[in-house]
Amino acid sequence: MTVKIVTDSSADMLTMSGVDFQSAPMKIITARREYVDTAELDVQGMVTDLAHYKGRSSTSCPNANDWLAAFGDAEQVFCVTITGTLSGSYNAATLAKELYEEAHPERRVFVLNSLSAGPEMGLILQKLRELVLAGGAFDHICRDITAYSRKTGLLFMLESLKNFANNGRVSPLVAKTVGLLGVRVVGKASDHGDLQPLSKCRGESKALDTLVQYLKELGLKAGKVRIGHCFNEGAALALRQRILNVFHAATVELYPCRGLCSFYAENGGLLVGFEKQ
Repeated sequence: MTVKIVTDSSADMLTMSGVDFQSAPMKIITARREYVDTAELDVQGMVTDLAHYKGRSSTSCPNANDWLAAFGDAEQVFCVTITGTLSGSYNAATLAKELYEEAHPERRVFVLNSLSAGPEMGLILQKLRELVLAGGAFDHICRDITAYSRKTGLLFMLESLKNFANNGRVSPLVAKTVGLLGVRVVGKASDHGDLQPLSKCRGESKALDTLVQYLKELGLKAGKVRIGHCFNEGAALALRQRILNVFHAATVELYPCRGLCSFYAENGGLLVGFEKQ
């Protein structure tokens, strides 16, 4: 039985050891150029370019044919997408599932709407890898990964909302208030999969303390934490230390964001995926 795990590039994962894995790239589009979120993307160059870009920007998800190509020839496919509230990726993957199973009635595809992005998706994919390697039945893996996804969460700290404004996600007036006088916005992915601002903090240190407070309130105790940063490793390291000071049994992993997440996090932003108890 051939099994494959696939996702879109909002998960910030290009490889996964021990399993057949593929990432379908998202795209960031401006009037000047298009950035494809693959291993070849110069993320630093993209972030720098977009910081000086004043026009509208948008993102594009994999279409059904892209997902079908990612499914390959696997007999069982487990697919995790960015939140369907903010992207058409989930709908496209669901259409691809229908087409794939119609063409191959003996094969099965499971599509999970993560209701999130970035490091929370990474936690879900890591758990999915464990379940696949354990050799569980298809239906059992679907059930277990769905249950696990309900016990994960995402927080974020952003220094800028410029790209959100350019993409029409927030008003330019709201975006202008973030970054002025060191203001950061701290928020979470809601249960419906949209981005919910929670606090505005003056200064990075206050924002990091606020993230730890929300981790307490949202149920982190001794689980896994995955921190994605957009060219702000110093803040990611400082947050990891704060987390370990409070949650002594937690395990914390850091990594640099790829293209799609860097587009939304922008320079200096942090995304924090975590397990709830």
